[in-house]
Amino acid sequence: MAEPLTVVQQRQQEGWFVGHAPSHFWGLFETYCDRLSNYVVPPRILLAEQEPSCFLAAFLAACCHTSTVALANPDWGTTEWQQAIAQLQPDLLWRDANETCLDPSSQSDHPLDNGLILIPTGGTSGQLRFATHTWETLMASVKGFQAFFEVAAVNSCCVLPLYHVSGLMQFLRSFASGGRLVVLPFRQLEGGRLQVNGLHSTCAIAPTDFFISLVPTQLERLLAAQQAAWLAQFRTVLLGGAPAWSSLLETAQQHQIPLAPTYGMTETASQVATLKPADFLQGKTGYQILPHAQVQLVADTVVIHASSLMQGYYQGETISQWVTDDIGYFDRAGYLHILGRSSDKIITGGENVFPAEVEAVIWATDMVQDVAVIGLDDEHWGQVVTAVYVPMRSPVTYQEMKPLLQPQLSSFKVPKQWIAVAALPRNAQGKLNRTNVRSLALTSLIPGTFDTIAASPPTAVAASVGLGECTRAESTPDSQAYLADRRTERISPETLSH
Repeated sequence: MAEPLTVVQQRQQEGWFVGHAPSHFWGLFETYCDRLSNYVVPPRILLAEQEPSCFLAAFLAACCHTSTVALANPDWGTTEWQQAIAQLQPDLLWRDANETCLDPSSQSDHPLDNGLILIPTGGTSGQLRFATHTWETLMASVKGFQAFFEVAAVNSCCVLPLYHVSGLMQFLRSFASGGRLVVLPFRQLEGGRLQVNGLHSTCAIAPTDFFISLVPTQLERLLAAQQAAWLAQFRTVLLGGAPAWSSLLETAQQHQIPLAPTYGMTETASQVATLKPADFLQGKTGYQILPHAQVQLVADTVVIHASSLMQGYYQGETISQWVTDDIGYFDRAGYLHILGRSSDKIITGGENVFPAEVEAVIWATDMVQDVAVIGLDDEHWGQVVTAVYVPMRSPVTYQEMKPLLQPQLSSFKVPKQWIAVAALPRNAQGKLNRTNVRSLALTSLIPGTFDTIAASPPTAVAASVGLGECTRAESTPDSQAYLADRRTERISPETLSH
């Protein structure tokens, strides 16, 4: 695809940004360009503009001037800002339409790295990192998207943060392909108002012409707000950012929503595998690989080669492939299925348990608002399967859920510890922070419940980590029987091979 300056020149007379007058947008663009014209060596920019037109104009200006631009969440806390500045050593901070020149004396020498696009990612680790992309890697993702969906001009309705790869790629698909872009606050969608209240005009859009990207929690909220009818009118509803639970997907099918579950990450400039809406509505599962990517399984681990692959993490080693933490398989039709993260895998008594499978069955009971399944350490059996959940109503107990789980899960997969909480720690994209879930669980359990068999289920109330709420933890009769049975069992190679 064309270089950024060429694309800018092609689109300057077009009303591609719905609700924003071209003269105003390109006036902003020229303002940022003027700031950069004073530099002989392109400066390194930390971009934290909150207003969408300022963010996009600044981003394009930086790309056209081959400045390295790092995207920032304007709402970062002190820790994230400190991490970002320490890693990037930026020359300029663009925020609130203002420019801040950072003190050169506080910066260390850094190698010339013009033209990089640094996209923040914390995964679930909490440690801020930047995936190093270029205009070329991002355009490779755009071309793969166009080829997969057989579309020339991509119209995007964006309700996700522009500093995040999911929002940025919606903009780039539209801008580079000759399509239109709509940026809306999510709360407006919840109210069923698909209307753009731009800086210079107000207009309604026809959803049949647009792709929209959502994370599972957003889709759940829209369905709960009775917005399925107009959501089903979109050309395609891309769903990613976190695994979707089976009951959510089933509800979307019932409402004939043209859902396209996606698999991708910041490191690959968004999706590398997707299920097409027609397949989804026919009840198929798994993902097809997009044209710009290749996926291999090495000892069941997903390994990605793609023209959209990042160069590496900023100031880290250059990579030629991305070895994920995901475990998967290909079915006979060649569709990729993801079982879960290797690092999330629970090993209990020699048996492997993937949280995603157990979580999906618990979700399907319709008795929880949210759930996370983790393994808590046990000196005898390695780990004990533990469900940390937000009940749909109060009280909801494990005794009610157990009969619904047993027909669908092997006994060793059924959680033996159940902890009810007010909320689970998820980020803006709906991803669980399992480290925080583990801390939450540990503070909610009575010391010793893994090592002793109580005569009756103990109950504890403890402050939850970072939530300011109280939790209720139950060491169930199942857990007592489980531990008793396991401790009198004789472990044999046959037991471990199941």
